[in-house]
Amino acid sequence: MLYVIIALLPTSLFGIYNFGIRALILILVTIASCVASEWIFNKIVHKKNSINDLSAVVTGLLLALNLPATLPWWEAVIGGVFAIVIVKMMFGGLGQNFMNPALGARCFLLIAFAADMTNFTVGAYSGATPLAQMRNGEAVNTMSMLIGKTAGTIGETSALAILIGAAILLIFKVIDLKIPLTYIGSFAVFVILYMLGTGKGFDVNYLFSHIFGGGLMLGAWFMATDYVTTPITPRGQYVYGVCLGVLTAVFRLFGGSAEGVSYAIIFCNLLVPMIERVTR
Repeated sequence: MLYVIIALLPTSLFGIYNFGIRALILILVTIASCVASEWIFNKIVHKKNSINDLSAVVTGLLLALNLPATLPWWEAVIGGVFAIVIVKMMFGGLGQNFMNPALGARCFLLIAFAADMTNFTVGAYSGATPLAQMRNGEAVNTMSMLIGKTAGTIGETSALAILIGAAILLIFKVIDLKIPLTYIGSFAVFVILYMLGTGKGFDVNYLFSHIFGGGLMLGAWFMATDYVTTPITPRGQYVYGVCLGVLTAVFRLFGGSAEGVSYAIIFCNLLVPMIERVTR
């Protein structure tokens, strides 16, 4: 968990630089709400204190990075409580949760506070996210998406910062390449087939804009690789990655929202027991 926190620092620091003090406040508030929720829950049910394993800190940080900097702090607190109490602790705590707590909370907030969760107007950014612009047929700057000078959630904008964090995870052998590369690769193949099938022709800018845009990179490296909610069989991890890539592409290209990573990951979390059963 400590290595994951260290690996998330480049993304977090860039998010604070990009969106200002509001992003820092939201990160601190969300982490505090997750840690406090776990401590209070353990006290109520007379369980051993588990906040020292840092999993609540990781959940709070990941949740904050999936929120817009404009979100009211009290809504972030509600999200933190939901992630820890409902998704994690009520199912037995670390190792027993059936879906990624941070993404479960994000989807809950998207339903409960849809307007606030899709408000990305802050500072220099007053327009739609790059994915929303692409959906409307507008051109986007792929290099800006790689660096991160675009609208979006606190942690999803800079693909470069995320890749630096991913390298840290790989160096410390916290994760391997099976799930992230299968996820991103299958997503890319689906987008290419979509381009060819709709008569767009192969457009490398369109492809990389989809790869760098939204939460795909953050989700592929930091949330799709969560130990608890991913298959333990090697073949199952490849199947899991393909399911993630295909569902993300379907949600993005044909769904009502410009983004689909969160829903794809929590949906595939529910498929993990079946995937493990058929890939043993």
